Amino acid sequence: MIRAGRVTVDGVRANIGDKADSATARIEIDGVLLPVRPDAVYYLVYKPVGVISTRSDEQNRPTVVEMVPSEPAVYPVGRLDADSEGLLILTNDGDLTHVVTHPRFGLTKTYTVLTTGTLTTRDMRKLEEGVALEDGPARALSAKVIAVGDQGTLIEMVMGEGRKREVRRMVGELGQDVKRLVRTAIGPIRDQKLKEGEWRNLTPDEVWRLCGSHTPPQKS
Repeated sequence: MIRAGRVTVDGVRANIGDKADSATARIEIDGVLLPVRPDAVYYLVYKPVGVISTRSDEQNRPTVVEMVPSEPAVYPVGRLDADSEGLLILTNDGDLTHVVTHPRFGLTKTYTVLTTGTLTTRDMRKLEEGVALEDGPARALSAKVIAVGDQGTLIEMVMGEGRKREVRRMVGELGQDVKRLVRTAIGPIRDQKLKEGEWRNLTPDEVWRLCGSHTPPQKS
């Protein structure tokens, strides 16, 4: 990759044998920041219902940062509503936070939603085409019915943005209420083994995939 000119250090093309201080240098591959900060930590948590996606809460409700080690201080990357559950990243890396949360990077979030009543393939097309909300139109990148039963309809929605309670409000426009909402993926990151209230460190490969997920690899 260095020989192909794909690696830069502080904006300058790297050469074989160059050295860099990982604590201060900005190292990029194909224009994507390489996460090499020695003090950076990356946690993947399964947020339970009732836990707040902030560092502190005025009502003294439990917060996601209480689920992980207290040092170093970390912050939630984005948010999940108190009555929603699922995957959430906590980190002290501002660059990764920017990539995951800024709309221009287009990192998707995937949700499994259990609704109160019956939804159809036609309803899924409505979600993909877009529905009108009070703060503007909203659409799912994809939506599909997984199962229909006595308890309601289980659907999967892939979203490209994350406005407040957006998924719930979109389902509401179809005349249904949400009984359960679970975030199952953040971009390429999934973990079906992680249970409610548990956490783990992201692997270096997962962090790189998050950083690079918005930029397709270039051929050497």
